[in-house]
Amino acid sequence: MGETKETDKKTIKPANNLIKEEINLQLHWYLTAFFVIYFGSFLISAIIFMLYIMLFYLPYFLEIRNFISIFTNMPSLIASISLPFVIVICYLIHLFVVALITRWFWRISEKRSPSKSGIIPRNIPSKTLNYYHIRSFIIKYPKNAFSRGPFPWLLKWMFNFTGTNKIGKGTVIEEQIAGDRFVSIGENSYLGTNVAISSHAVDGVFGNISFAKIKIGDNVTTAAFNCIAPGVNIGNKSWWLPMTGATKYNILKGNNFYFGTPLRKIFKRKVIEYLQISEEDLKRAEELKNKLSKKNREIVINE
Repeated sequence: MGETKETDKKTIKPANNLIKEEINLQLHWYLTAFFVIYFGSFLISAIIFMLYIMLFYLPYFLEIRNFISIFTNMPSLIASISLPFVIVICYLIHLFVVALITRWFWRISEKRSPSKSGIIPRNIPSKTLNYYHIRSFIIKYPKNAFSRGPFPWLLKWMFNFTGTNKIGKGTVIEEQIAGDRFVSIGENSYLGTNVAISSHAVDGVFGNISFAKIKIGDNVTTAAFNCIAPGVNIGNKSWWLPMTGATKYNILKGNNFYFGTPLRKIFKRKVIEYLQISEEDLKRAEELKNKLSKKNREIVINE
């Protein structure tokens, strides 16, 4: 009986031992990428700006003793009004170099471990997990540099240039949460303020990572505070009401209105309740829409 108890203990013990692996922080890669992107992007801009100040602005404006000659001497006049333009140009060069270096790092990481949809375990060390964390860190500063600056509309160009996302023509992206990689958006879509577009989600505390590409079609409109989870596929001509959320791997055929969390189609009765209108108002709106479309067709034919 004693031997049986010992063997029972031995068989029970491994069952209680879960595989636990500490996350590889890879601080050397994070620090290298950050310093190269941050300081490298300012290097060219700083050189151009300092050359302008020392060779042109200082001798032709700051060192001029006669105040009237600033307006009568052409080089002095140009130096006096060109500073803001030079600052803007240097700032745009800074943004371009940020995107250029990020693109270089991103392509290297994609060659070594391409992004693909699936489940990434966090208790098993792997190349996929390491490069997932590296890419998450690399894109943070470029996204903030573009979205928080004076030219936030260049964010769409940055995503397309670096290859982190693919965004079609005519698409407008407001300030959003996440949405920085593995997202494909069609043409003429509008993503409202504080829309959360996340191609990755952690299942529980230090759980596995659900990583899947998000696809958004053409002519899709999302309102404020919407949530789009990994693997969601939104069809063309979809309209989302505020505070609408789609769970993971949700596929929407499109050509419809959606509301709620988890989202569902909104029908005529729900529209009436939500907008607090009558069926007569809907009929008048439909008639007005038909008249306008007919009028637009007549204008196109006449032209």
